[in-house]
Amino acid sequence: MRFALRATLGVVLLGLFGGPAGAADCAGTITADEALKAEDARYAAQTSGDFAALEKLFGDDLVYVHSSGRVDNKASYIEVQKSKSIVYRAMRRSNVAVRIYGCIAIISGTGNFDVTGNGKDRSVELLFQSIWAKREAGVQFVSWESTPAPKQ
Repeated sequence: MRFALRATLGVVLLGLFGGPAGAADCAGTITADEALKAEDARYAAQTSGDFAALEKLFGDDLVYVHSSGRVDNKASYIEVQKSKSIVYRAMRRSNVAVRIYGCIAIISGTGNFDVTGNGKDRSVELLFQSIWAKREAGVQFVSWESTPAPKQ
Protein backbone atom coordinates (compact mmCIF):
# COMPACT_ATOMS: atom_id res chain seq x y z
CA MET A 1 0.00 0.00 0.00
CA ARG A 2 2.83 2.41 0.76
CA PHE A 3 4.06 2.18 -2.81
CA ALA A 4 0.59 2.85 -4.23
CA LEU A 5 0.06 5.84 -1.96
CA ARG A 6 3.47 7.27 -2.81
CA ALA A 7 2.83 6.70 -6.49
CA THR A 8 -0.51 8.52 -6.24
CA LEU A 9 1.13 11.44 -4.45
CA GLY A 10 3.86 11.56 -7.09
CA VAL A 11 1.33 11.65 -9.91
CA VAL A 12 -0.69 14.40 -8.21
CA LEU A 13 2.38 16.51 -7.47
CA LEU A 14 3.72 15.97 -10.99
CA GLY A 15 0.39 17.08 -12.39
CA LEU A 16 0.32 20.18 -10.23
CA PHE A 17 3.92 21.24 -10.59
CA GLY A 18 5.32 19.50 -13.63
CA GLY A 19 2.41 19.18 -16.02
CA PRO A 20 1.12 21.64 -18.58
CA ALA A 21 -0.64 23.84 -16.03
CA GLY A 22 2.25 23.62 -13.58
CA ALA A 23 2.33 25.81 -10.52
CA ALA A 24 -0.37 28.03 -12.03
CA ASP A 25 -2.85 25.62 -10.43
CA CYS A 26 -1.69 26.82 -7.02
CA ALA A 27 -3.13 29.85 -5.30
CA GLY A 28 -1.21 30.30 -2.07
CA THR A 29 -0.48 28.01 0.83
CA ILE A 30 -3.23 25.78 2.15
CA THR A 31 -3.68 25.31 5.91
CA ALA A 32 -4.63 22.15 7.77
CA ASP A 33 -7.82 23.88 8.89
CA GLU A 34 -8.79 24.73 5.29
CA ALA A 35 -8.19 21.14 4.19
CA LEU A 36 -10.19 19.63 7.05
CA LYS A 37 -13.08 22.06 6.49
CA ALA A 38 -13.09 21.16 2.80
CA GLU A 39 -13.10 17.45 3.64
CA ASP A 40 -16.03 18.07 6.02
CA ALA A 41 -17.85 19.94 3.23
CA ARG A 42 -17.25 16.99 0.89
CA TYR A 43 -18.65 14.53 3.42
CA ALA A 44 -21.72 16.75 3.97
CA ALA A 45 -22.30 17.12 0.21
CA GLN A 46 -21.92 13.39 -0.42
CA THR A 47 -24.27 12.33 2.37
CA SER A 48 -26.91 14.90 1.37
CA GLY A 49 -26.65 14.39 -2.40
CA ASP A 50 -25.56 17.97 -3.02
CA PHE A 51 -24.09 17.45 -6.48
CA ALA A 52 -23.67 21.18 -7.15
CA ALA A 53 -21.36 21.39 -4.13
CA LEU A 54 -19.43 18.30 -5.31
CA GLU A 55 -18.94 19.91 -8.74
CA LYS A 56 -17.27 22.89 -7.05
CA LEU A 57 -15.28 20.90 -4.47
CA PHE A 58 -13.90 18.32 -6.91
CA GLY A 59 -11.01 19.36 -9.14
CA ASP A 60 -11.45 18.55 -12.82
CA ASP A 61 -8.32 16.39 -12.44
CA LEU A 62 -9.71 14.26 -9.58
CA VAL A 63 -8.34 10.71 -9.35
CA TYR A 64 -10.42 8.59 -6.95
CA VAL A 65 -9.00 5.14 -6.20
CA HIS A 66 -11.59 3.07 -4.32
CA SER A 67 -10.57 0.42 -1.78
CA SER A 68 -11.71 -2.16 -4.35
CA GLY A 69 -9.10 -0.87 -6.82
CA ARG A 70 -11.70 0.74 -9.08
CA VAL A 71 -10.65 4.19 -10.32
CA ASP A 72 -12.99 7.11 -11.01
CA ASN A 73 -12.50 10.63 -12.31
CA LYS A 74 -14.63 13.62 -11.36
CA ALA A 75 -17.40 12.93 -13.85
CA SER A 76 -17.65 9.18 -13.23
CA TYR A 77 -17.49 9.52 -9.44
CA ILE A 78 -20.31 12.07 -9.37
CA GLU A 79 -22.34 10.01 -11.87
CA VAL A 80 -22.10 6.89 -9.69
CA GLN A 81 -23.58 8.89 -6.83
CA LYS A 82 -26.29 10.52 -8.98
CA SER A 83 -27.33 7.08 -10.25
CA LYS A 84 -27.57 5.91 -6.63
CA SER A 85 -25.32 2.91 -7.40
CA ILE A 86 -23.47 4.10 -4.30
CA VAL A 87 -25.17 6.16 -1.60
CA TYR A 88 -23.09 7.50 1.26
CA ARG A 89 -25.31 7.52 4.36
CA ALA A 90 -22.64 8.56 6.88
CA MET A 91 -18.96 9.45 6.62
CA ARG A 92 -16.68 9.76 9.65
CA ARG A 93 -12.92 9.96 10.06
CA SER A 94 -10.51 9.44 12.93
CA ASN A 95 -6.77 9.12 13.60
CA VAL A 96 -6.20 12.03 11.23
CA ALA A 97 -2.88 13.59 10.30
CA VAL A 98 -2.56 16.52 7.89
CA ARG A 99 0.65 17.27 6.03
CA ILE A 100 1.10 20.51 4.10
CA TYR A 101 3.30 20.97 1.01
CA GLY A 102 2.69 24.54 -0.17
CA CYS A 103 -0.69 24.54 -1.89
CA ILE A 104 -1.18 20.78 -1.29
CA ALA A 105 -2.64 19.17 1.84
CA ILE A 106 -2.62 15.43 2.40
CA ILE A 107 -5.09 14.12 4.96
CA SER A 108 -4.39 10.58 6.18
CA GLY A 109 -6.55 8.65 8.59
CA THR A 110 -9.19 6.05 9.22
CA GLY A 111 -12.57 6.40 7.57
CA ASN A 112 -15.77 4.79 8.78
CA PHE A 113 -18.44 4.97 6.10
CA ASP A 114 -22.00 3.70 5.99
CA VAL A 115 -22.84 3.08 2.34
CA THR A 116 -25.51 1.48 0.24
CA GLY A 117 -24.05 -0.15 -2.83
CA ASN A 118 -26.39 -1.72 -5.37
CA GLY A 119 -29.14 -1.89 -2.77
CA LYS A 120 -27.04 -3.45 0.01
CA ASP A 121 -26.25 -1.54 3.21
CA ARG A 122 -22.84 -1.96 4.72
CA SER A 123 -20.35 -0.22 6.95
CA VAL A 124 -16.71 -0.08 5.94
CA GLU A 125 -13.56 0.90 7.78
CA LEU A 126 -10.78 2.17 5.54
CA LEU A 127 -7.33 3.68 5.75
CA PHE A 128 -7.21 6.64 3.41
CA GLN A 129 -5.27 9.53 1.96
CA SER A 130 -7.22 12.51 0.68
CA ILE A 131 -5.36 15.21 -1.25
CA TRP A 132 -6.53 18.81 -1.55
CA ALA A 133 -5.10 21.67 -3.62
CA LYS A 134 -5.58 25.38 -2.98
CA ARG A 135 -6.44 26.95 -6.34
CA GLU A 136 -8.00 30.11 -7.77
CA ALA A 137 -11.36 28.28 -7.72
CA GLY A 138 -10.88 27.49 -4.00
CA VAL A 139 -9.72 24.42 -2.14
CA GLN A 140 -10.31 21.42 -4.40
CA PHE A 141 -10.32 17.66 -3.88
CA VAL A 142 -7.79 16.17 -6.32
CA SER A 143 -7.05 12.64 -5.14
CA TRP A 144 -8.25 9.83 -2.90
CA GLU A 145 -6.84 6.41 -2.24
CA SER A 146 -8.05 3.93 0.33
CA THR A 147 -7.61 0.36 1.41
CA PRO A 148 -9.59 -1.80 3.85
CA ALA A 149 -8.40 -1.33 7.43
CA PRO A 150 -6.68 -4.40 8.87
CA LYS A 151 -8.86 -6.60 11.03
CA GLN A 152 -8.05 -6.13 14.72
